[in-house]
Amino acid sequence: MSDPLRPLVIEQVRIIDPTRSLDTVGSVVIADGQIAASGADALNQGRPDGAEVIDGRGLVLLPGLVDARVFIGEPGGEHRETIASASAAAAAGGVTSILTMPDTNPVVDDVAIAEFVMRTARDTASVNVFPAAALTRGLKGEEMTEIGLLSDAGVRAFTDGRRTIANPALLRRIMTYARDFDALVMHETQDAALSGDGVMNEGLLASWLGLPGAPAEAEIIPLERDLRLAALTTCRYHAAKISLGESADVMRRAKQRGVRASAGVSINHLSLNENDIGEYRTYFRLAPPLRGEDDRSAMVTALADGTIDIIVSSHDPQDADGKRRPFAEAESGAIGLETLLPAALRLHHAGDVPLLRIIETMTSAPAALLGLDRGTLLPGRPADMALVDLDAPFIFSENAIHSRSKNTAFENARFQGRVLRTFVAGRTVFSATEASGG
Repeated sequence: MSDPLRPLVIEQVRIIDPTRSLDTVGSVVIADGQIAASGADALNQGRPDGAEVIDGRGLVLLPGLVDARVFIGEPGGEHRETIASASAAAAAGGVTSILTMPDTNPVVDDVAIAEFVMRTARDTASVNVFPAAALTRGLKGEEMTEIGLLSDAGVRAFTDGRRTIANPALLRRIMTYARDFDALVMHETQDAALSGDGVMNEGLLASWLGLPGAPAEAEIIPLERDLRLAALTTCRYHAAKISLGESADVMRRAKQRGVRASAGVSINHLSLNENDIGEYRTYFRLAPPLRGEDDRSAMVTALADGTIDIIVSSHDPQDADGKRRPFAEAESGAIGLETLLPAALRLHHAGDVPLLRIIETMTSAPAALLGLDRGTLLPGRPADMALVDLDAPFIFSENAIHSRSKNTAFENARFQGRVLRTFVAGRTVFSATEASGG
């Protein structure tokens, strides 16, 4: 592992930094946990004395990824995922900052629980952990949390996690209150009443499989409602995960009207479609459900044109008992921290989205959304970085998973683009050679 007190120089590496629209070969100098210089002329003053030197020829250096939607088990569900195990999975995927969801036991709905998460993260995590807090007490959708006090305690975003607030008057009050603190309202847009007992996308395939489907309107209607309320209150609003071409159209029009809105998409909905469910494979039971190929393609287009702002892993660990059930009874969700980057790189290798744009949606864009000084290789910022071989092929096998849970939608997937080393504040938190025993 690298010594954070010893300067580090990565030479002759391809540097990709969306904050400067930079894609160039050069060097990066790290000192005292921060980036001292980065770019083609970073070594004009020579190497610092005693520096560790890494030859980066043929490799790419990215800002550490910022994942704005990570479910964990701790507190209350440590058998599925602890903060420590989630951070190990993140580091292996080149993710250096995670926003954790409040769906824990107890729920992160007051300052004491938020501070517990922050304290546990400081003690046990190898990456930066930022807890999101609940919008409503106990995630019950009835009473607003203390957004002001939680903001003062360092909470970066507010969300009811997997749940959608049904009461529009309550959501309006929350948005109005959040606006006064410039707090980010991050909301899932899945109407529980409309979804009913649907377990996959409503359509012909669901009928063939004999499974109840959830209609597209279950996502579109709450999204349209939320954007109207966001315009009314002028709050900062983020649609946590959209998955439909029509949802992208709705978001596009709202942005054109000047609504302070942004949108995320899970890597699953950029990479997979409903046909992947195959013979009732429960690892593909997700929320929102996997859509048709036309909608997946529309998500890629919306990402490329800026309608969708960020990609998230939507890392959602479930234990074996929750997945080894009939499809309709299985828990929804899949882990994703370790596959976020290689799955996103498929869009680059296929020529669907420019590489700089892909990296932006997982680094500087989520960092800006959450008000973090991360997701960049600018001098003076924390040296959170990932060293990647863009062309290295590998198979994502279960025995390589760092997460406590194994419910991946990319089991034995073939990828091209491997994280070799991850740094947080200049310190190595993951090394592929050490992980493989090399």
